Amino acid sequence: MESGPVIFTGLVFALFGGGLLVWTATRVHRREPVAQGVSPVASATVASVVAVIALALGTWCFTRL
Repeated sequence: MESGPVIFTGLVFALFGGGLLVWTATRVHRREPVAQGVSPVASATVASVVAVIALALGTWCFTRL
C-alpha cells in the first residue's frame, strides 16, 4: 500500500527530468533559446542541472520501494 505514492512520485520526477533534458538538448541542437531574455549558456546549464536533479530524485524514489 505504501509503495503506490513512491512509485507515482518517482515516475513524475523521472518523466519531468527526462522530458526537460530532451527538450533542452533539442533546443540547444537547433541553436534556439532555452529561455527568452537569458544567456543561452546559462539557461541551458540551469535547465540541464534541474533535469539531472529531477532524474536523480526519481531514481532515489525508486530505490525506496
